[in-house]
Amino acid sequence: MADELPKSEPQAEAVDIPLLRIDAVVKKFGVLRAVDRLSLDIRAGEFFALLGPSGCGKTTLLRMLAGFETPDEGRILLDGQDIAQVLPHQRPVNMMFQNYALFPHLSVKDNIAFGLKRAGMEASDIDARVAELVALVKLEGLEKRKPDQLSGGQKQRVALARSLARRPRVLLLDEPLAALDKKLRESTQAELMELQRRLGMTFIIVTHDQEEAMTMADRIGVMDNGRLEQVATPRELYEAPASRWVAEFVGDVNILEGQIEPDENSRIAIVPRLAITTRDAGIVYVAEPRHPITKSPVCVAIRPEKVKLSRRGPVSDAGNAQAINRLEGVVTEVAYLGGVTTYKVKLESGAVVRSSMANTARIDLDAYHASQRVVAWFTPDDCVVLEQ
Repeated sequence: MADELPKSEPQAEAVDIPLLRIDAVVKKFGVLRAVDRLSLDIRAGEFFALLGPSGCGKTTLLRMLAGFETPDEGRILLDGQDIAQVLPHQRPVNMMFQNYALFPHLSVKDNIAFGLKRAGMEASDIDARVAELVALVKLEGLEKRKPDQLSGGQKQRVALARSLARRPRVLLLDEPLAALDKKLRESTQAELMELQRRLGMTFIIVTHDQEEAMTMADRIGVMDNGRLEQVATPRELYEAPASRWVAEFVGDVNILEGQIEPDENSRIAIVPRLAITTRDAGIVYVAEPRHPITKSPVCVAIRPEKVKLSRRGPVSDAGNAQAINRLEGVVTEVAYLGGVTTYKVKLESGAVVRSSMANTARIDLDAYHASQRVVAWFTPDDCVVLEQ
């Protein structure tokens, strides 16, 4: 036990003090602000994802961290030192490119060793490091092959090994799995996560794939128009989006627009709640938001898996919070996806509500079909109130 105590203190310190601090960084291309006064702290040993649509500035930010672009304003601090003007090969940061950028005329071994040779490392040390990396990324027996003799997944491993060869403090990954098929992408995600945990290195990945970001990252920064819209854990990002834009960008969501209304019943409810008068679904009751809503109109966001369907709906009474929000409609679309079935329900107002229900039984006894009348219902706690 005495040997373990000294190890815990540096780990706690690393969590509290950011390894990388991006401070009010601006990058302009003509009149376009690709990155607009962006500030972000990334901790040592963190797997961080930059997520956003094409053209949002995430790759430009990554290139500034790598040193391929220089900020017009702001600072990039690594361990407290401003590296914004440091040349790429002189900073302890390395980048794995989307197209892998392997040298076609070099073998696997020589591709991995390329940066080590340029750094002037002794040949014996290079051989030892390459052997270590080949084993790390599971490429044993392929050292003499050229890139055109490798599969897509093997090329990805070579590029990863090469980017790790000089043991950077931060590894940058620009859409590294985009060229892989679904099955290979999923297995490679797991391998990258395990590798990052084993090395204890800080990984920053850029992706437009929400599922990929939420699977791999400890925290996610969602970008739009050069700015960070929200930085949070995957669960916080999905369950408590900071804005309507984030709610609609991350996953599927039902949005009901409305006005906050005074509701006498909410004052005597066991759990405080708000009444929102919506255009498409009448009055919807929502749990009291954690942060005060300062303006109206608002929107109510409900994830499809929170919307349950039944033929008559649950029993409704004043003490049953489960039965407060009931929307009657007709099923218009059914999509069986294996683990879940998704439904579209058209309400009397003409609005469509989406529901996603787990297929817990092999036989579809509880399934619904198109044109069937149903009740879609959800609780106040299933709702998130967002300002428009």
